[in-house]
Parts: sequence; structure tokens; C-alpha cells
Amino acid sequence: MTSVTQVLCHHDLLYPIRRWLEGTEIHNAKLAHLLCKAIPAQCPFERDVKLFGRQMFHIPPMCKLNPLYEEVVGLRFKALCYLADECGEDITTYC
Repeated sequence: MTSVTQVLCHHDLLYPIRRWLEGTEIHNAKLAHLLCKAIPAQCPFERDVKLFGRQMFHIPPMCKLNPLYEEVVGLRFKALCYLADECGEDITTYC
């Protein structure tokens, strides 16, 4: 009998990258700062398009179309936690 994880491994080409991102631990403040700067806190593509003060249309966040979105956001969260918990730094500039 095969497990769901084994089936996903064979059909998901991004599975090795997902595992690597999920397994990455942050132990360096410089790397943590780099990740927090490089990975945005919210989708930079989401917009409300207004004309004369009225909202004409809304562009939804497209980041969730990224197949590695959850893993990348998780990596950013690990970096933020490292800076706050281990280094005792103020992380409000990244929020």
C-alpha cells in the first residue's frame, strides 16, 4: 500500500525544493536579514485601481499562484522568528 506522500513525491516535480525549503533552518543573522528583505510581507502585485477617487477594479494577489508560496512564506517566518527570539532584534521594520 502506498502512502499519499509517496504518491505526491512521484507526481510533484517541485517536491525536492519544497522539502529543502521546509527543512532549512536559520542560524545566521545576516542570512535572516537578507531573507526578510528579499521576501515581501505581502504581495506587491495586489492593487486597487482608482480613478477620480472611485475604485474601478481590484487586482488580486498573484503570489498565491506561485507553487512554492507557502514554503517561501514559511522561510521568511523562520527568519523573523530567529531575529526576534535568538538575536533579540526588533522586527517591526519587516512587518
